[in-house]
Amino acid sequence: MNNTIDLPNKRSVFSKYWTTAQKLLALKYPILIIWVIMAIFITRGRINTHAINNYLIFKYAFINAVNHIDLYAVSAFYGDTNHYGPLFSLIMAPFAIMGDAPQMYAWQIFNVCLLFFAIHQLPLSTINKNIICVVCTQELYTSLIEFQTNGAIAALIILSWVCVQNRNDFWAAFCIIVGLYVKLYGIVGIAFFLFSEQKLKFILSLLFWAVVLFVLPMIFFSPQFITNSYLGWYHSLVQKNQLNVLSEYQDVSVAGMVRRLINSNSLPSLPFIAGGILLLALPFLRISRYGEQSFRLLALSSILLFTVLFSSGSELVTYIIAFAGVGIWYLSLEQPGSKVEIGLLLFAIYFGSLFASDLFPKSWRVHIMKPYRLKVLPYLLVWLTVIYQMLFKRNKPTPYSQLN
Repeated sequence: MNNTIDLPNKRSVFSKYWTTAQKLLALKYPILIIWVIMAIFITRGRINTHAINNYLIFKYAFINAVNHIDLYAVSAFYGDTNHYGPLFSLIMAPFAIMGDAPQMYAWQIFNVCLLFFAIHQLPLSTINKNIICVVCTQELYTSLIEFQTNGAIAALIILSWVCVQNRNDFWAAFCIIVGLYVKLYGIVGIAFFLFSEQKLKFILSLLFWAVVLFVLPMIFFSPQFITNSYLGWYHSLVQKNQLNVLSEYQDVSVAGMVRRLINSNSLPSLPFIAGGILLLALPFLRISRYGEQSFRLLALSSILLFTVLFSSGSELVTYIIAFAGVGIWYLSLEQPGSKVEIGLLLFAIYFGSLFASDLFPKSWRVHIMKPYRLKVLPYLLVWLTVIYQMLFKRNKPTPYSQLN
């Protein structure tokens, strides 16, 4: 009599689970539903805490504009300063007229939905787009905890690329100017001008939206107030940039990492920014590759990473922008990727994203990663890899049949 028990083959069990996961990832909306639920639960847990300070800044950006109160003065309502452009005051109008709780829920869900929508416009398979969303979830969670705008900023940069890709240069320009007038970061989308097949239309559209979106708030808040607010915004950004280097939370950048490692706050950012711009620009000299889908996706990844890596205003919560770049980089490669590429992705996920979670040793997080800004390192390595691949590597084009 045979008393042995047949155990399932580990490989077959893994294959079964992977097949199930693929079926789920092939569906478009489950990830969005999970993201919305996550946004709701985060908001519910933060409503009655001091963590809503950013929400108060956003709310009073509109209220102060209506009452012609200086948008960039320290407010008694939130004890902090606003660093968003005057256009942001108008954008917040639909949210600010709601009650506090509905406004917070609506703002969080809006950020989640806009980022999901943008990622799902990319010319990748549904599975690959959902994988990008999955690996971005931890960074999105971090951004939502602080009621940040960074998910929406990432979405605007991605959408400006998508619109150029689809020959919708008019709306690409809209996304760029909105991003510029809200938080400056959107200006990086101008790099996609190089891929435009309608360059004159692109330029004219930029000029059109620059004027329209500059004037639009004046209709609601008066021309003089908005003009003065733009001057106030400029001065607030100059002052903020000087304070970022000394901040406990800002300067999570390449320059900030080096400053902490050598213990020198006097180290200027300009050489790092100049070097970053040079490296960013070099691959764009390969004009013959502009028509390659893989090259364009790598360019989008590079722009998203550069935006955060070389800004003294970068915080932990800003890295949803950069991690979208990491996801786009990896999913635009020939799959499943080389051992080096897989290793770099896992390094970025664990040391770049999950280090803020309980999966990372707390003593390392508190005494090493945060003080020395080492969160920057995996993102920098990915960005340098993207630059190298844009310069020297050609991926096989993805068949159109695999994009849906």
